[in-house]
Amino acid sequence: MPTGIITVSYIAATILFILALGGLSNQETSRRGNLYGITGMTIALLATILGLVTANYNILIGGVIIGGIIGLVLARKVEMTQMPELVAILHSLVGIAAVLVGYANFMDPASHFSGVEKTIHDVETYLGILIGAVTFTGSVIAFGKLSARITSKPLLLPARHWLNLILLISVIWLCFDFLDQSAAGSGIVPLSIMTAIALVFGIHMVMAIGGADMPVVISMLNSYSGWAAAATGFMLNNDLLIVTGALVGSSGAILSYIMCRAMNRKFLAVIAGGFGTSGGVPAGSTEEAGEVISINAEEAANLLADASEVMIIPGYGMAVAQAQHIVYEITRILREKGVNVRFGIHPVAGRMPGHMNVLLAEAKVPYDIVFEMDEINEDFPDIDVSVVIGANDIVNPSAQEVPDSPIAGMPVLECWKGKTTIVLKRSMATGYAGVDNPLFYKENTRMLFGDAKDSLENVLAILHS
Repeated sequence: MPTGIITVSYIAATILFILALGGLSNQETSRRGNLYGITGMTIALLATILGLVTANYNILIGGVIIGGIIGLVLARKVEMTQMPELVAILHSLVGIAAVLVGYANFMDPASHFSGVEKTIHDVETYLGILIGAVTFTGSVIAFGKLSARITSKPLLLPARHWLNLILLISVIWLCFDFLDQSAAGSGIVPLSIMTAIALVFGIHMVMAIGGADMPVVISMLNSYSGWAAAATGFMLNNDLLIVTGALVGSSGAILSYIMCRAMNRKFLAVIAGGFGTSGGVPAGSTEEAGEVISINAEEAANLLADASEVMIIPGYGMAVAQAQHIVYEITRILREKGVNVRFGIHPVAGRMPGHMNVLLAEAKVPYDIVFEMDEINEDFPDIDVSVVIGANDIVNPSAQEVPDSPIAGMPVLECWKGKTTIVLKRSMATGYAGVDNPLFYKENTRMLFGDAKDSLENVLAILHS
């Protein structure tokens, strides 16, 4: 394939990737954004395979077929509740790919650089392997936490900040040692030691991060995987991979910043870990908490039927119960009865950014009644009934009322300011941050215990009658 066609194809793919990011920024255009991304990646793959690859097609085609089958199986098998851990483990694949490409590139006998070019190339290789190794183990630990294979509580080692500082200094010193040895024709030893340190750092970094910060971790690892891909592009001298990696890396960094703002957190504080490790009382463990008022499905249905303004606040519990379709049916019936139903979405609801939006879109909830926290928080005093479905930390008043709470200062959906709040939960267990929720004990809160899907099906049946 002529070089000109490859260049044009790469430019077209880059434009499509940018359009994809723009489309994904809005629910109404997200499907079109996905289509742009798929088209751009298809063009990029075809241009690379047909234009740049000159040998070993059997290995390449075999890898594409195996990877494609695995991806297809996962896409069909993985539930929406498992999407966060799937995203995390996919990030790990990008990380390990960067590591393997880095080593293959370093040990390539056909590679001939000298002088400044060799130094630049070695730095690219070193950084690519470093970022890839951190991304790999960090993503694996994130997968373990999100899938409950590893506890969501942060592992806080004594003098952990000093440990991180020592690891950072070691990596910098090893970089200079690697450059010196590489100039002499070796360098595998410092490169291997750095890789081991980076793998350990990735584990330690994510293990020290509490469960409430996991949405930030997902977006952070997304950014890391992008920079790892960009570093791989520099190693392979592939402009499209550099641009694509930079797009993913920068967008992931921006998303991490947005998530941190949504939780009133600083990015460095998230990396340091410890969110949700102190304060907070196990639910129901103190007499001061107050009495819980429970209701049944019939009472909940009557409250909804008599309301004029209803706000539905979904959380991870809705995803676990797969209740989004029942929620849509209840919404449809209430709107037919003249009730103004809206959805309030917290930026960190669920286990990854946009988790609740995707679930609601899957259930065909109209986009125009789904609002972000900042858009509707001031409306709660006018809300007759707020329905909290499996959410906890994002509606926790202690963020505003308890100065020493682990989530103090975190912006939350202020549903307790409405007339009545119905909370659907299986039990009085705390949320992912491990913090007790005073909302459950407020006078205008009603608890509807049980599986969210079963409870809402009963509510739906009563509304139908």
